[in-house]
Amino acid sequence: MNDYILLITMALAFFMTVLISPVMIPFLRRLKFGQSIREEGPKSHQKKSGTPTMGGLMVIVSITLSTLIVVMFFNPTEPGVEIFLVLFVLISYGVLGFLDDFIKVALKRNLGLTSKQKMLGQILIALVVYLVLDRHQFSTVIELPATNVGIDLGRGYGLLILLMLVGGSNAVNLTDGLDGLLAGTAAIAFGAYGILAWQNAEVMEVAIFAIAVVGALLGFLVFNAHPAKVFMGDTGSLALGGGIAIIAILTKLEILLVIIGGMFVIETLSVIIQVISYKTTGKRVFRMSPLHHHYELKGWSEWRVVTTFWTAGLLFAVLGLCIEVLLT
Repeated sequence: MNDYILLITMALAFFMTVLISPVMIPFLRRLKFGQSIREEGPKSHQKKSGTPTMGGLMVIVSITLSTLIVVMFFNPTEPGVEIFLVLFVLISYGVLGFLDDFIKVALKRNLGLTSKQKMLGQILIALVVYLVLDRHQFSTVIELPATNVGIDLGRGYGLLILLMLVGGSNAVNLTDGLDGLLAGTAAIAFGAYGILAWQNAEVMEVAIFAIAVVGALLGFLVFNAHPAKVFMGDTGSLALGGGIAIIAILTKLEILLVIIGGMFVIETLSVIIQVISYKTTGKRVFRMSPLHHHYELKGWSEWRVVTTFWTAGLLFAVLGLCIEVLLT
């Protein structure tokens, strides 16, 4: 029965996105919610200027509606706190990203929210998550993958939640830079966590949510694959980053996120390395960061970069699945 639930969830989220997008994209265009392209970016991106952004709205709506429909009408168990948390994180980070996008496109401030404003919002959301989990006496033990070793962090688990939600949302946000890049890599990562959650009846709602994300992202790719008709914007990328982090927390597979979300980690590290190198030596390690822009400037086509990163993301996801399923 669970197999059918997940298939229904994915199909529902996919078709919702496919049906909503042709209505929303012209609406965003009429509102002149077009993407502003940074002048220091690859020159090939200048032709994308004006492409509607905030496409993450369609993704969030599809994920939320399909998850609620399946949980309420198809899932035999009573909804628990998990469904509240995953949707709270998705929508809250989505709202934060929407404010960032709105400032960029409506107020013509290309950098959106300040880093302090964005960080404050991310921390407050993480604090709410910690308080809810603490109230429900959520386990503070983290298990090392492929071992039977568990470490009880106690109150320190709150710091881990903060690092995962803030770090996850920012890492995924950095990966959103090419047509279809984030949608594809995120679909793969969420799919891997959906498979792992599906094996645990106690977190079936988390599995439903994860698979709803996969379906919505596949539907979004219909319009976001190169050449993109709409961009996800921070509305979608921050929401997805928070979403993958809360899934890792609720499934008690926190450390595995570093592996399954390996591409997000690599993209983030490329930015950190670039900044440290430039500030300490005055030299850049990469032609441009995040890493996907480095390969663009080396002469790779956008589609080649995207498919290569999708493949790498798939390998990371398979590695994570093998570690958890075969070695644990």
